[in-house]
Amino acid sequence: MAETTCIRDIDWLVAWNADEGGHEYRRGLDLAFTGNTVTFVGQRFAGPADTEIDGRRLMVMPGLVNIHCHSSNQPLYKGVREDMTNPYFHGSALYDYTTLFLPAEAGRRAATEYTMCELLKCGVTTVADLTSPYDGWIDLLARSGIRACVAPIYSSASWGTAGPGELRFEWDEEAGRAAFERAVAAIEAAESHPCGRFFGLIAPAEIDTCTAELLRASWDFARETGRPFQVHTSESVPQFREITRRHGMTPVQWAHDLGILGPGASLGHGIFLDHHAKTHWHTREDLGILAATRTALAHCPTVFSRYGQTLQSFGSYKRAGISIGLGTDTFPHNLIEEMRTTIIAGRITDGYAQSVSLADAFAAATVGGAGVLLRDDIGRLAPGMKADLVCIDLDHALMRPVRDPLRSLVYTAAERAVREVYVDGAQVVAEGRVLTLDMDGAAGRLEEAQALMEAAVPARDAAGRTAREVSPLSLPLA
Repeated sequence: MAETTCIRDIDWLVAWNADEGGHEYRRGLDLAFTGNTVTFVGQRFAGPADTEIDGRRLMVMPGLVNIHCHSSNQPLYKGVREDMTNPYFHGSALYDYTTLFLPAEAGRRAATEYTMCELLKCGVTTVADLTSPYDGWIDLLARSGIRACVAPIYSSASWGTAGPGELRFEWDEEAGRAAFERAVAAIEAAESHPCGRFFGLIAPAEIDTCTAELLRASWDFARETGRPFQVHTSESVPQFREITRRHGMTPVQWAHDLGILGPGASLGHGIFLDHHAKTHWHTREDLGILAATRTALAHCPTVFSRYGQTLQSFGSYKRAGISIGLGTDTFPHNLIEEMRTTIIAGRITDGYAQSVSLADAFAAATVGGAGVLLRDDIGRLAPGMKADLVCIDLDHALMRPVRDPLRSLVYTAAERAVREVYVDGAQVVAEGRVLTLDMDGAAGRLEEAQALMEAAVPARDAAGRTAREVSPLSLPLA
C-alpha cells in the first residue's frame, strides 16, 4: 500500500490556481501526497500520514521542468568553452568545440551523472535529455530518480569547419534513417522501464543536419504517437545563413514549408528569426508563423549570453502568444539561474516596461515547460498532480529577509537554499545532498576524461593546435 506524506503548516506554498490558470502564494497550508500523487492542498489535512514534515520555515514549490539539456557532454567543457569565440561565426564557438573536443564514452557516463546531480540539487524534477544514446544511459537516468523525457538525437549529417566562416557538412542519409529507428527503439525501451518515470521526445538534432525526408518522418511519427517533437532551429547565425543559402527562406519558414511546425513542436533556441538584428533578412514573418502554428520555444539564455547573444525578445514572443519553456543546454545545469538570466536579458533587450517578470520566468520553468512536453500533470501543485516538489529552506541566510521567497531564491540564493526534492513521491535530495548518485565521484571521473579529451585535440585540429592554444587559460601560466 502506498505511503502518505504530509507537509504541515507550510510557511509559503506555491500552489496552482486552476481558475486563474497560474501559480499563487498561499500560507499556512498542508500538502499531502500518497505514492506518486498529490492528494491534498489546503487547511489541516485530517487523513492518516505515515510521515509528517514541519513546513513552518519552508517554501514548497513545484519541481522545475528543464526542456533542453545535453547531459552527456556539457560538463566536460567546463573551463574550455566559456570564453571561446569565433568572429567568423558571429562569436559562436559551437562548431569549434564540438568538433575538436570529443568526449570518450566513459566521460559521457560521468558527465550524465554529474549533470543529473546538478539538476536535482537546483530543484529540477523533470528533464528532457537530448543525448546521443550510449550503453547505460537509461539505467543511469533510472538510478538518479529524476523524471526524464528521453530524447535520443540523430541526424543525416555531421558538421565541421572548412575555413574561416565556412561550414562543411558530411552527409549519410541512410545512417540518419537508421539512427532515427534506433532512437525510436530507445524511447520505447525507456518508456517500458519499471521505474515508470520516462516518456519520449522525438528529437532530430538540427534543422541543417537533417534531410527534409528525415524531418518529415520524425514529425509524422511524433504526431502519430502523441509524443512531443523538438529540433534545434535558428540556433546560430551560421545555421540561419546555411538554410537561407540552400532554400531561399529562413529556418522557420522552411520548417513551416515542410509541415513540421504545430502543437507539440518546439524549436531548440529559436533565437535568430528574421526580425533579429544579426540576421539582416528582408522578411518579418517568423514570429507570426510560430504563433499561428502554435509552435513552442525551448529557451536557454545562459549559453548564448556568453557569446553576447540573446533572444529578441522574451517579451515579444510572449506577447505574440508563443509558449515558452526553459532549458539549460550547457553547464551549470541550474534552471534557477536560467530564470534569473531570462529576466535580466529580457529587460536589456525589451526595456523594463515591456520586460519579462519573475512570474513569467517561473511559469516558463514549470507549467510552460510541462506544456511543451505535452504533460498536464507536472509543473504545478494541486490534487491529482505528480508528487514532484521542492522544499526551500527559508532559514538559509541568502533567503532572508523573506519578504518574497521566490525573489530571494531566483535573484540571490539559487540552489544553495534547496533543501529537499521529491520526484514521483520519492525523496532524491536531503539537506541539499543528492541521495541517488555520487557527484564527487563523477567529478573525479570528469577530470580524467577531460584530460584525455584535451590530449586528442592536436590530432583533430587542422593546424595541429593544442587544447590550450585553442582555448587559452584565463590568465597566463607562469
